[in-house]
Amino acid sequence: MSQLEKVQAEYEKFTEQFQSVIISTVNAQGIPNASYAPFVMDNSQNIYIYVSGLSTHTKNIYANPHVCVLFIENEAQTNQIFARRRLSFDCTATVIERETDQWNKIVEQFQERFGEIVEVLRGLSDFRIFQLTPSEGRFIVGFGAAYHISGDNLQQLVQITGDKA
Repeated sequence: MSQLEKVQAEYEKFTEQFQSVIISTVNAQGIPNASYAPFVMDNSQNIYIYVSGLSTHTKNIYANPHVCVLFIENEAQTNQIFARRRLSFDCTATVIERETDQWNKIVEQFQERFGEIVEVLRGLSDFRIFQLTPSEGRFIVGFGAAYHISGDNLQQLVQITGDKA
C-alpha cells in the first residue's frame, strides 16, 4: 500500500472518532467566532449540526452562511503538538426546515448517536439544524504531509507540494 493509499484510508475514517466539530463563523461586521457543535455526517461529507438559535454561531450563520469546520486530533494522543492531525472544510450552511422529511431523518440520526437529550432539544423551538456543505478542505497528517480536498470529489486527496499554496 502506497503512502497516499494509507493517508486516504485514514482520511476516510478520521471523522468517526469525533462526536463534535469545531466551527468558525463570522458575523455581519466580519468579527469571527469559534465554537463547537455535536454533528452527524452523511455519505457525501455533508455535516449536520443541531444548534440553538440563541447562540452566537447560529446568528452568525444567518448573517453569513460561510462556515469553516475543524476536526483535530486530541492533544493527549498526538506525537507532536506542532503537527496534530486535522481535517478542515470550507462549507456553506443551509437551514433544514423543521418537521420536513429531511429534518425528521436528521433528528433521528442525532437521537441514535446522542440519545435522549435530542428528544429534549426537539421540543425547543429555537433549535435549528444546519447542513454544512463542504466545497473544499485540507487533511494534515504531519509536517510536510498536507492534502487538498476538492469540491469536485470530496473523497479524493491530492498532496500539496511546494508549488501549491
